[in-house]
Amino acid sequence: MERTGRDVGEFVAQVTPATRRSDAETLVALLRELTGREPQMWTGSIIGFGACRYRYATGTTGEMPLLGFSPRKAATTIYLDRTDAHTEALARLGPHTTGAGCLYVKDLAAVDGTVLRGILSDTLRRVVDDELPGATITVLD
Repeated sequence: MERTGRDVGEFVAQVTPATRRSDAETLVALLRELTGREPQMWTGSIIGFGACRYRYATGTTGEMPLLGFSPRKAATTIYLDRTDAHTEALARLGPHTTGAGCLYVKDLAAVDGTVLRGILSDTLRRVVDDELPGATITVLD
């Protein structure tokens, strides 16, 4: 995954539908606050905050944001460390679906913002503290 240099504000302004655009604006503000970093566009229409290098035991390496999301048409994809680490919080979050490391939200206003903030804070802490099972994380910025 790489940073593209695309303007985040221009990208968000073009997001459709309007609910997804509003959710993106809200998440940009929240993730900026949580990370203390400015948003950057990454490949795959991902809005990321900060950057780290990962190395798995298999030898696979790459870079990724510390926290990030992608406002897709069907739902906003929020990238977590892993969803099974947040089982209790996800049960209290509100309407969503999950993948192995992804949280899918169709309407941010329908979920509990305090619970979401906790999940994101916990994910950030795990990434920064290099606590991802099977991976070594080095924070770049």
